[in-house]
Amino acid sequence: MQNKKLKIFIIAGEVSGDVLGAKIMHEMPHTTFVGVGGENMKRAGLKSLFPISDLAVMGAIEVVAHARTLTRRIRETADAIIDEKPDLVLTIDSPGFARSVVGRLRKSRAGQKLVANGLRFYHVVAPQVWAWRPTRAKKYARTFDKLYAFFDFELPYFTKYGLATVAVGHPISDGLVGKRYTGNNSKIITLIPGSRMSEVRRLMPIFRDVARTLHVNDGGYRFVIPTVETTREYIANNVKNWGIPVDLVDSDKRYDLYCKTYIAIAASGTVSAELAMIHVPTIVVYRMNPITVWLARRVIRIRWASLVNILLNRGVYPELLGADANAKNILSCFSDLTNVGMRRKMINDLADADKLWQKSGKVPAKIIANDLTKN
Repeated sequence: MQNKKLKIFIIAGEVSGDVLGAKIMHEMPHTTFVGVGGENMKRAGLKSLFPISDLAVMGAIEVVAHARTLTRRIRETADAIIDEKPDLVLTIDSPGFARSVVGRLRKSRAGQKLVANGLRFYHVVAPQVWAWRPTRAKKYARTFDKLYAFFDFELPYFTKYGLATVAVGHPISDGLVGKRYTGNNSKIITLIPGSRMSEVRRLMPIFRDVARTLHVNDGGYRFVIPTVETTREYIANNVKNWGIPVDLVDSDKRYDLYCKTYIAIAASGTVSAELAMIHVPTIVVYRMNPITVWLARRVIRIRWASLVNILLNRGVYPELLGADANAKNILSCFSDLTNVGMRRKMINDLADADKLWQKSGKVPAKIIANDLTKN
């Protein structure tokens, strides 16, 4: 395929995947991209088949509630791939949607014809089989032709089933490792309720109570919320009723904000890794549907939720999950992080993870792009 222009059908179903997808696209300027993505991939030139907000759903109950929309989007995406006849399909995270689309194609006559003519399916972001349901590795081996994982320790879980797997480092480490706090004693409190509407709706009332309490006790704090396209309007309308000043910034300016952040209170997810790389003192919180929490506690095989805690195998970031994610507990952790000694210890612990984020100092998007063009 080196002698012809590549055509890739690329799919990213949430903000972190959209960011990585855009970086991969920038590394491949002579490749034709079609597919599904968000605002970052659109700026890179992609005309998205539909808004990624339709796919930004997490949790067992939430997925059931949006089943009709997801089913329709799976069908539309598979049909679009058949019409476009790309050289390969590159899916980024959003594992349920990605596997459903590929599965539908592999079972259809038209999809099987494309496969016979050389269509391949590559996936970025290995499922955390080391955390729960290790048998998923075998299912990925049956679904995809290649997998791009973040860390070396993940490879054996998939290669033992014959799935070609490449470790590329954590994508967000590009440009983040080495960034540091530049706030000059600023008192910016960054509140990050997540990118999915379901998690935002659950966390915003808690963040409101925390912000109001801190505002009353110390009016010097400034509260800022980074927003993404899927939740921007909801958050803007919500904070109007808080009764205290709250600034909103676009997601593409979040790294500048993080470098000036005194303390962050963040939804569990990719953002906690971003904050860890910049060494921002952070409290990780997450609220889910009670049934989803009940299910998760019975299948999760690891102690921690945030990636930096998992990599270091210790509680660097305090984690308040489920019912523990309440204003009282957050304020208690916040008080701890105003202590100079505790802040310094957390920052030193975060520095211990710096060498774990990247693969020999190489840019993950470039590693993926180079591999795509040579295959």
